Amino acid sequence: MNRIEPYSLFTDFDIALFKSGHHYKLYEKLGAHPLEHNGVAGVYFSVYAPAAGKVEIIGDFNYWSGNEYQLHVRFDESGIWEGFAPNVKVGNLYKFRITNADSFEITEKADPYAFYCEMPPRTASIVWDYQHDVDLKTAKIKNSHQDPMSIYEIHLPSWKRPWDHREYLSYKELGEQLIPYITDLGFTHIELMPIMEYPYDPSWGYQVTGYFAPTSRLGTPADFIAFVQELRTSGIGVILDWVPSHFPEDAHGLGNFDGSNVYEHPDVKRGFHPDWKSLIFNYGRPEVKSFLISNALFWLEVYGADGLRVDAVASMLYLDYSREEGEWEPNVHGGNENLEAIQFLRDLNKAVYEHFPNAQMIAEESTSFTGVTKPVHHDGLGFGYKWMMGWMNDTLAYFKLDPVHRKFHQNDITFSLVYAFTENFVLPFSHDEVVHGKGSMLTRMPGDDWQMFANLRLLYTYMYIHPGAKLLFMGSEFGQRAEWDHSSQLSWEELQYDAHKGIYNTVKSLNGIYKDQLALHENNYSFDSFEWIDYSDTENSILTIVRKGKKQADDLLIVLNFTPTSHQEYRIGAPQKGEWEEIFNSDAETLGGSNYCKIHTKYTEEIGCHGKKSSLIVEIPPLGARIFKKK
Repeated sequence: MNRIEPYSLFTDFDIALFKSGHHYKLYEKLGAHPLEHNGVAGVYFSVYAPAAGKVEIIGDFNYWSGNEYQLHVRFDESGIWEGFAPNVKVGNLYKFRITNADSFEITEKADPYAFYCEMPPRTASIVWDYQHDVDLKTAKIKNSHQDPMSIYEIHLPSWKRPWDHREYLSYKELGEQLIPYITDLGFTHIELMPIMEYPYDPSWGYQVTGYFAPTSRLGTPADFIAFVQELRTSGIGVILDWVPSHFPEDAHGLGNFDGSNVYEHPDVKRGFHPDWKSLIFNYGRPEVKSFLISNALFWLEVYGADGLRVDAVASMLYLDYSREEGEWEPNVHGGNENLEAIQFLRDLNKAVYEHFPNAQMIAEESTSFTGVTKPVHHDGLGFGYKWMMGWMNDTLAYFKLDPVHRKFHQNDITFSLVYAFTENFVLPFSHDEVVHGKGSMLTRMPGDDWQMFANLRLLYTYMYIHPGAKLLFMGSEFGQRAEWDHSSQLSWEELQYDAHKGIYNTVKSLNGIYKDQLALHENNYSFDSFEWIDYSDTENSILTIVRKGKKQADDLLIVLNFTPTSHQEYRIGAPQKGEWEEIFNSDAETLGGSNYCKIHTKYTEEIGCHGKKSSLIVEIPPLGARIFKKK
């Protein structure tokens, strides 16, 4: 007896949209949906498998034998198989057993649209109702480019481990411990490294097999919804890492889905990633575009995410990315741009901003590709932000130098201002900077212990006064000594020591100033927000800067000293006459500094300096920064 009854959720389905790559709510139709049909409770199943000759549902409700659970193919040439299985319910395990129409190859696959998955290493999908009654609109998160954006990047499984030897904290436990911590530090947003289901822990989540399912390592989808909502009602925006650039070859995943290349590009030169030994989506296939864009909108709609950080955009843009000559073929115009991927990214961002105008799309993009944050209607990619990888690399290279040599590399620390306003940038000190033998942020600083901590306080100050949004990876906020290890928790015991507590207090203070001072955020992506007072004092490795608000009264005067040599009387040009009061000093005793400066309010003199009519003399601490505001 055939237990699958003919039934469809596709009565109002626009096949033309699906086949053109513009159906953006596929999760409402495809996958497993609990419902009642003819008075009987059960589950509607559907799957896109265009090369299939037979599709069966196997699960714990039929002893993993699909003979009586065959789906019906739709007769609209959509490639979709569907049907209603009575008496299957939420919590049941299932997979699709697919027989290829030509080769008769059989694949057993997890549901690409599954809303919940088994705990790895198990690989079945779990029937789950993704709909909920949580009000995701109650929290008002500030996401505009005029608002401060300070992001705490976190790998949830390794932030903190349970005391009772369980492998992971639950979403609920993370909410109880993480939210007060982030609130105290003053970050405006949290960025979660991929929480979409993934089979292999050392991939950190970047090898996704369950694109619509939050990982079951930490709890149920309902637990994750509650976690996100608790973050957002606490005033913390939620950004999710999202990986449309590649996916793993695991047998239960998307690769070779129905015995054919449904999701991956069939040409190995475009469908296989040499760096990560993974498969690359076929961005030119409309059904794949619909899958990916539906997935992006799903996390914003169903889970209330405030934005997506799109991983490895650079690898998507270029056909020759990480490939030698002969390993790639030019596009139709003879260039190396991946035209299909570029069009996909434009369609993606256009769809996101049309449906969620207050969301933010953030590109991890490391090349000189122009217009990443330019609107689509102006021939840009349409992202809201782009990671400023050049700034990150130049800054870390400069800070790694012994201070005695920094005078020969002043251009390295100032060059970013040449292009700082060409895109809407995020300044990232991410997980990639504290792994694979690079050391931690602290241990990358030169000198003895005192100099290392002073350098790190100075580095963070430089980041916060530099135009752009901010991102800091977990553990860096208290100067963890050890390199990040995904298999263990952060070195929380270090917070009992004054030097590490000083780094924590530095980040806390900088977050407060960044949010309070309009000059540091309200005009952050405009040339008008920044002015050099002096960048030419290479001998002393000192920079003086004005961060400018829309009103002159909001301007900040900043001096940064990149050597251990202090200065008792250093004259700098003043943008305005009057009384200037110190509002931050990275060398303050409360931050673990030497407390070198004794005078915290300065008055201008009618003495010209640095092209200004008036000036003031200030003390400058060793490896320190001071921020002044006019009274």
